[in-house]
Order: sequence, then C-alpha cells, then structure tokens
Amino acid sequence: MNEQQAGGRLPSMGEVGAVMVGFIAIMFLFINVLELPIQLALFTSWFLVMALGLKLKLSYEAMQKGLIDGIHNGMEAVLVLITVGALIGTWIAGGIVPSIIYYGLSVMNPQIFLCAAFIICAVTSLSTGTSFGTAGTAGVAMIGIGHSFGIPLPLVAGAVISGAYVGDKMSPLSDTTVMTASLCRVKLVDHIRSMSLVSAPAALIAALLFLVVGFFYVGEDVDTQRADMAMQALQSHFTINAWLLLPAVIVIGLLIRRYPAIPVITFGAVMGIICAWLAQDVALLDAMRTAYVGNAMQSDVDFLNTLLNRGGIESMLGVIALILFALGLGGLMERVGVLQAISNSFLRWADNAGRLTLSTMLGGFFGNFFGGAAYVSLITASTITEKNYDKQGIDRRVLSRNAEAGGTITTPMVPWTDGGVFMAMTLGVSTLSYLPFLWYHMLVLLITLFYGYANIAIWRTDESQEDTAALSTATKS
Repeated sequence: MNEQQAGGRLPSMGEVGAVMVGFIAIMFLFINVLELPIQLALFTSWFLVMALGLKLKLSYEAMQKGLIDGIHNGMEAVLVLITVGALIGTWIAGGIVPSIIYYGLSVMNPQIFLCAAFIICAVTSLSTGTSFGTAGTAGVAMIGIGHSFGIPLPLVAGAVISGAYVGDKMSPLSDTTVMTASLCRVKLVDHIRSMSLVSAPAALIAALLFLVVGFFYVGEDVDTQRADMAMQALQSHFTINAWLLLPAVIVIGLLIRRYPAIPVITFGAVMGIICAWLAQDVALLDAMRTAYVGNAMQSDVDFLNTLLNRGGIESMLGVIALILFALGLGGLMERVGVLQAISNSFLRWADNAGRLTLSTMLGGFFGNFFGGAAYVSLITASTITEKNYDKQGIDRRVLSRNAEAGGTITTPMVPWTDGGVFMAMTLGVSTLSYLPFLWYHMLVLLITLFYGYANIAIWRTDESQEDTAALSTATKS
C-alpha cells in the first residue's frame, strides 16, 4: 500500500472531478475576475486539496510531508532562477543584451521584415527568457515598423508572438522552461535538448513561411526611421561591439555541452559584471549590484526603457514564490492520490506513445482554457500524466517536451489567458485576429503529435529496456 492509500483509499473520479473543478474555478476567479496574483490562487488551492485529504482520512502531518517533498524536489529550479535573475541584470548592464538587439535590428530590410521580426524576437526572447518582455519591447517596435511598411498588423503580430515564444519555450533563462523541467524532474539541459528536436524544425519552417509571405506585402520604398532611432539610442547609452556577443555564445555552448546549469549561468553573470565594468564604464560595485537589483537606464526611446530596466535576483522573487506554491500543490496532489487516480483513468486510454502525447497536450490546453495561465497548464500537463510515462517506460524528457507543447505553446492561443490578454493588449491586435498567423505554435503542436504517433524521439528508460530484455530471454527459454 502506498502512502496515498494509507488513509484508506484513493479518491474516486467523482471526488477528483470536484477538486479539479474547484481548482479551475479558483484559478479563473483569482486571475481573471479578481485580478489577484496567481501565487494566491495556488496557495488557496492547497487547502482545497487538503480538504479532500481529510475526507480520505489522511492526517495533516502526512499531507504536509507531501507538500514539503514536492517543494524539495523542485529546489534546483529555485537555484537556477536566482542565477538567471543575476544573469539578466548583468547582461543588460554589460551591453550584452543591447548588442544582441542592435545587431538584430541592423539586419532589418523591408523585403525580409516579417522573417527578420520573427528572428529578432526569437533572439531577444532566447537572450532574456521572457515572451512578455520581448513582445512588450521589441514586439511593440516591430508592430510600429510593420505598420509603416504597410503589412497587415495581425500578420506582424503573428511573427512577433511566434518569435517571442521560441525563447519562452527554449531559453534556459525562461521561468516556464525551468518550471517544466522541475515539475517533470528532468535536467534543464536535457529538457532543452529534447524540445530542440521539435522547436528547431518548427522555427526554421516558420521563418521560411514569414520570409516568403513577406515579399507579397512589402513595397520597395519604406521608412526605417523607427529602427534607426532604436539603434541610435542603443549606441548612445551602451558600447556596442560584436565581442560582447561572446558571453552569450559561451554560456549557450556550455549548456549544450551538458555542463551544470547553476555554475554555468553564474559564470555568465560574472562575465556580465566584467563587461559592464570594462566595456560600459560602470563602477565595479555598481556592476555587481545589478546582479541583485537589475539594470536602470533612461533613454528617449520608451520601448528600450521598458526592455532594459529589468533583471536582477530581486525580479525573480515573485516567480520563485510561484514555483514553490506550484510544487507544493503537486506534492499535495501526489500524496492525497489525485494524480494517481487521474493517471489510472488516462492509462486505460493512453496505451501508446501517440495517445500519451495527445493526453499530455490536452492536459496542458485544459489548464490554459480553464485556469487561464501557462503555469496552471504546465501543472496539469505534467503532473496528471507523468505516471503513465513511467509505467510505459518512456523517458520523462518526452513528458517535459510534450508538456511545453500543450502548456506554454497554447497560452497565447486562448483569448482569456494571461498570455492571450497580454499579447492582444500590448500589440493592439485581438487574439482571434493573430491566431491564424501563429505559425511557429501550430508547427510545434503538429510536429509533437507526429513524433508521438510515428514513435520518433520517443526514448525508453533503461529500466524498460532491461525489463524487455529479461522478458525476451524468458520467452526464448
């Protein structure tokens, strides 16, 4: 008998359904109606799950242990986020992020604008780890430039949001990327490598689509004044140099080579401090201070002020609290038996890799549709189906990849999620208007499903391989 059943039994599907409806109602009420922080919604949901645990005769001590165990299992994510906050602050102060944006803008050409907008937003989000920050800064600039080019704004918004979510899904600096790896108990680098098998072809095809379509909308005589203004502002406030791109290349290269994330990202933050001190003439102590409080600057270009006044460990404290609440909720659901009951139900249907992939993606979309936030979708996508991957001997790298596809990717596709509302309001284009042009998102969903049903990149665990070998030997004998 496992610990969930120590109180007497697993919850029935009716009881699980009641808890899930209550959970979704709390998420929707707090986020969309009362406009309260999602952290409070998750904290309140703890007590909803505890109420079910008490009905099942579980002691509070047992549930608290499950809660603490859930948080303990994700503490690596907290440490990574601390270092990520320091990295962003020092990379902006050191001119690394400004140099990336500058060289991205320098490739702007009217005939390839849509493709360039997609790439610039992808590079910016990969460098900063935030789709919201990318859309609210570089994305706003792309909307203005695209408008002057005479390109339909829903198409420009599609390119911007597609690019912004490349980094939100793939960057080691992204909180959703780190959170998914933590929830699925997968190393961050392994999670990113697994996703790259889907994201790389999706990004390449999307870039080609935006390139081809761009030629049909862009005239020959256009005004690039906005891009020139941004580049001039960057040059006036930072020393822009190609060698300042090296820290980003080094950090990404070390992570790809599977070096531990925390020391690598910390090393990147140290390089940012050195760049701020030597290249940007920032006093050494002030450069070090940006690791905690982030960067502060003022320019005549509003979107640069928004983009470059951020970062620091301090900026991550809210996200850290969010992850702790989410991990605690997952631990509670595990201890009470909610996740096992749902997994048992899914297992009867998701009896192959294709159905398992689809069930995980549906779990993510379910969280977005009813919970209204990417963080909720990642919880529902990962924790509900994770046991089925273990039982079928499928590596959790597949789970984490599928959870991001169903959770992170579908967030801006639902009008009332935090991502959908933010993108529509920031870019001035309604969700249903830009939805047909989210080509990167659609390609990720299609490729992920194709991999599942075609059994491509569906890795098996060592235990599964050993069991299969043992079964084969027994059959022969």
